Amino acid sequence: MPVFFVCAGLLGLLAAALTVHVGLMRGRKGINLGDGDDAEMQAAVRAHGNLMEFAPITLLMIYMASDFYGFRTVAALSVLLLAARVLHAGGMLGLIPKGRLVGTVASCIILGVASILLAIAGVGLKQY
Repeated sequence: MPVFFVCAGLLGLLAAALTVHVGLMRGRKGINLGDGDDAEMQAAVRAHGNLMEFAPITLLMIYMASDFYGFRTVAALSVLLLAARVLHAGGMLGLIPKGRLVGTVASCIILGVASILLAIAGVGLKQY
């Protein structure tokens, strides 16, 4: 489980970094609200927004799966999620070629796998 917490913490730091990036860009471009129809601002806002949409639910699914599946499964899903979200953010900001595509596909697969694992575990639970 320590790997999960390290990855969750690093995802939190990524969220903070993307928040600061958007704030600094707003100041530099003089865009107080929204994206000002600026492509670079749109990409920065969406990089942050997409992380905030995807990471919490996927982390929750992985955390819940930790009650039913071993350390390796949870660690692998956690590390892969961290890598996928870094790739996505880097791709959105133009730093990692193809990062957006690879990060998006990987994130969807990880969320799907964690969800399927939870559903399988749930079928085996007894209701009292």
